[in-house]
Amino acid sequence: MNDLKRDILSLQLKPGTIISETTLTERYQISRTPIRDILKQLSLEDYINIYPKKGSIVSYIDLESVEQLIFLRSTLEKEILRELNGHLPLKGLHELKTILAKQKECINDKDGLETFLQLDDTFHKSLYELAGRSFLWNLIQQFQVHYIRFRRLNMHKKDKLSNILQEHELMVTLLVQGETEPLDELVRHHLQADINSLDLQENFGEYIKSSDDL
Repeated sequence: MNDLKRDILSLQLKPGTIISETTLTERYQISRTPIRDILKQLSLEDYINIYPKKGSIVSYIDLESVEQLIFLRSTLEKEILRELNGHLPLKGLHELKTILAKQKECINDKDGLETFLQLDDTFHKSLYELAGRSFLWNLIQQFQVHYIRFRRLNMHKKDKLSNILQEHELMVTLLVQGETEPLDELVRHHLQADINSLDLQENFGEYIKSSDDL
């Protein structure tokens, strides 16, 4: 099941892709009985949609779900940064700067996107951990199937990785300096800037959930 989840989240299996038990059996070398159980579970987690007598498809990206998750993360991370503001331990500062240095290395690597995205998660996860909010981070991970794919599609934009890194660096600088006021707007922009982007609809509209997919 983890391999199928990975292929959906990485867009190797694109939204709207028809998936059959036969195809999955051949692709993952698993017999039909566990495949059926896996499909049922992935349907509950919104990775796929199962249509009786028609088959299964990889779920389209639900922008409403993305917006809700971004709102939740934005609200939580504003509070988390307030808690850390001026109180970032030296060990935590070193941890964050190490992550940022690794992200910087990825930007000029043509194969560095996957590692950059992993480090992006590691950076935000570290903020939750430093604020003693690991439970909330783990909770959010259960509802990210649409957000992760949405974020990945937005990474095709020129200079996107550099902009993310710059905002991460600014977050750390403001935390060290104890500057509260700019943090809220920075977090809002960092997480919410792309949700209303026309670029996504223009370039990847076929992957987005519409009323016809309900």
